[in-house]
Amino acid sequence: MDWDKLRIFYAVAEAGSFTHAGDALNLSQSAISRQISALEDSLKVTLFHRHARGLILTEQGEVLHSTARDVFAKLAMTEAMLTESKLRPRGPLKVTTTFAFGVKWLTPRLGEFLELYPDIQMTLLIDDRELDLAMREADVAIRMMPPRQPDLIQRHLATIRVKIYASHEYLERHGRPDTMASLHNHSIIGFPPNMSLPFSTANWLLEVAGIGFESPKVLLINNMFGIFQAVSSGLGIAALPDFVVADHPNIERVLPELEGPEVESFFVYAEELRHSKRIAVLRDYLIKKVGQSHF
Repeated sequence: MDWDKLRIFYAVAEAGSFTHAGDALNLSQSAISRQISALEDSLKVTLFHRHARGLILTEQGEVLHSTARDVFAKLAMTEAMLTESKLRPRGPLKVTTTFAFGVKWLTPRLGEFLELYPDIQMTLLIDDRELDLAMREADVAIRMMPPRQPDLIQRHLATIRVKIYASHEYLERHGRPDTMASLHNHSIIGFPPNMSLPFSTANWLLEVAGIGFESPKVLLINNMFGIFQAVSSGLGIAALPDFVVADHPNIERVLPELEGPEVESFFVYAEELRHSKRIAVLRDYLIKKVGQSHF
C-alpha cells in the first residue's frame, strides 16, 4: 500500500472532507481527490460515500481508518521517543484526570513542574470519563481506581480519605447532625445513580445513612467539583475527599467520629511508554508533591 496515499486517506477520514484535508496537508482538493480515487482503485474497494454535505466512511473505509489510526498513533509516539533529549525531557505530554482532582489539586501544582521542564508541552484533559490510553487519547491518567485496561503500568500515588462536610452557613441555618439517623432531616448531596462515578464509593454517605436517591432532600450532581461548590454554597451535606475542601475555612467536618472510605489513586500509563523521560519526571514530581500534601 502506498504510504503517501494512506497518509492522505487518514487526513481525509479525520477531517471529513477533501477541502479540510487539503488545508491540513497544503494540497489542492483535486489532488486529494485523485489520490483517494487511486487508493480505492488499487484496493478495489470504495472507502467513502460522497455526499453534498461531506464524506462518510464505508464499512471498508472504517476498517482502514481504524488501522491507520493505530499506525499513526504509534508513529507519533515513536517519533516523540526518538526526539526526546538525552539530557532534558522534551515534547508533548497529555495527562487526564478527574475533574475534582484536576481542578483542586493537580492544576495548582503544575506551574513548578513546567518551570522545571520548560521543553515539555503539557496538555491537561480534565474529564471524569476514563479515556483510552491504549488508543493514545492520553499519555498518562491519574485515576481513583485501578485501571481496567490490560497492558497498563500503574503506580500507587496516594490514599485519599473521604469525610462528611458542610458549610458554616448551612449548619447555622439547619443545625448540626449529631447521629447518622439525624441525617434524614438534612439536605444530602450525592451522585445520580447509574452513572460512571469518579471512584466506586462516591455515594458512600447516601448508602451508609440509608437515604434513597428519590428523597426530596437529596440533591444529585454528576461532578465532584460541583458537589463541593454546592456544599460551599450552603446547599447541603456531602461526603468529600479531604483535598477538595482543603484551605476552605467556611467548610467544616460533620460527624467527625465517622470515618469515610479510603480511595486509592494511581498514576497510569501504557507499557510502550515505559522508557519515556517525560512520564518519569512527571511521576517523580507528583510523588514528591503527594508526600507534601494532606489527603
